[in-house]
Amino acid sequence: MPGAVKVTLQPGHVMVEGPKGKLERTLPADITVKQSNGQLVFERPSDGYKHRALHGLVRSLVANMVTGVNTGFTKHMELVGVGYRVAKQGDDVVLSLGYSHPIKYKPPPGVSIEVQDPTKFSVNGISIEDVGQVAANIRGMRPPEPYKGKGVMYRGEKIRRKAGKAGKGAKAAG
Repeated sequence: MPGAVKVTLQPGHVMVEGPKGKLERTLPADITVKQSNGQLVFERPSDGYKHRALHGLVRSLVANMVTGVNTGFTKHMELVGVGYRVAKQGDDVVLSLGYSHPIKYKPPPGVSIEVQDPTKFSVNGISIEDVGQVAANIRGMRPPEPYKGKGVMYRGEKIRRKAGKAGKGAKAAG
């Protein structure tokens, strides 16, 4: 546990507070959480399949909460395509994605969008779920297509390209 993070535990509920903000979550009753020596210890009642799965899930969820309030999460995205642009307008983001109209997107509370240049932007926040969902929603407005590779994509994402029409110009003799 980082020193700047404070965790409040109640049965079935955890609250994590840090320099970037505060997150809370309801946890399954089967998994018990204890704080000792600056560490969180997660215990399961049995080694059954359901309890093992919940054990890993709860540990991962709380670890993401601690990381979020301490350092935050970022998803870097980019636009590929002629005329595709992104611009910041107050808290909103205006996307030009080849449609007949620009798309205005207002991120939910706790998530901010920073525009680096007209084709690159980042989605930031303390909740990994909210950051991932906002990034997925924006990507869903114009997903990358396999023929020309145009669209909204995560930075560094590889798009599997397909060949175009194979028989263009070559007709079968018959």
